[in-house]
Amino acid sequence: MAEPGPQRGWFVFGFRGFAEPRGGGARRVEPEPGGIRLVRPAWSYTGLVTGRGRLALRGWLAGALPGHCQDLLPSESHVLLLRGAALEAWARGAGLCGGPAWRRRLHPGEAARPLPLAPGGYVTPRPPFLCPLPPALRARKLVLGHEHAALLCPAGTVYTWGCGRHGQLGHGGLEPVLEPRLVEALHGVPMADVAAGGWHSVSVSEGGDLYVWGWNESGQLALPSKALWPGSVLMATCLSQGCSQAALGAEAVDFISIQAFPALLDLPEGSEVSKVSCGSRHTAAVTRTGELYTWGWGKYGQLGHNEPASSDHPRQVGYFPANGLTVEDVVCGPWNTYVCAVEK
Repeated sequence: MAEPGPQRGWFVFGFRGFAEPRGGGARRVEPEPGGIRLVRPAWSYTGLVTGRGRLALRGWLAGALPGHCQDLLPSESHVLLLRGAALEAWARGAGLCGGPAWRRRLHPGEAARPLPLAPGGYVTPRPPFLCPLPPALRARKLVLGHEHAALLCPAGTVYTWGCGRHGQLGHGGLEPVLEPRLVEALHGVPMADVAAGGWHSVSVSEGGDLYVWGWNESGQLALPSKALWPGSVLMATCLSQGCSQAALGAEAVDFISIQAFPALLDLPEGSEVSKVSCGSRHTAAVTRTGELYTWGWGKYGQLGHNEPASSDHPRQVGYFPANGLTVEDVVCGPWNTYVCAVEK
């Protein structure tokens, strides 16, 4: 009799509802029949796509939708589904019922693509749902932040557009960009992955290097954040009293609130990154050797360190090695983090 293979499962830490305590540890996600193939978190609920094509919704929006579901894109107003040969937007209420509010059939020859990518453009879980892309722009992956989008091309180039007031576009300025624009600072370094947080962006090179840019208010870029420095109150008091910056020490001039160009970020031990994901104001990266590092806003325990503290430097999540688990994938929700891990 063949030996059973290593056990794989999904875990979650972070926000689970206002009634639950903050900073709780990792909790194993209850499995679904056929296994969990995709995890797509919104703020107040999470969509799970099973290996059998069933969509299960957990959280403040709960239930299941019959029929073959391949992918979903959730928001607090709508759930956009790739189901069978159609894209559908269902209004969020007490549950998904009454039929889709918007629907677009995929014509023969139009291949289904991982959302938000769609034939002729990309979709959003809010009206108008379908947005065009320039015909000449080929896309390998597209991700959406709160106010911006980032696109990874097959050649490894990155394009961004949308609101740029927090430097999340990586073009060096804070102005909005209405059409996809090449992130020139990354040109010549082929990228393998890209992620968008609320107001920050991250990309991973084919060599496993990590690049970060945008808003660093909560340390989500793993760059020095004034808000997280223990002496920030003292510094503000000293400055109001006319102290010189020299009197405050070198640290006072090294804080970064906005990083408008991509910056190379080194993880501890020189780790190479395989996957990356961004929450609203936190970031998580999986290394090629199966470790998970997190940083940024941690009020609800979404960093996985058993405390509701934020961090502006990468820290390895100790839960997985302590339990003999290797991390394979990570998906950040706005205020939580889902992790797929397998027994070593």
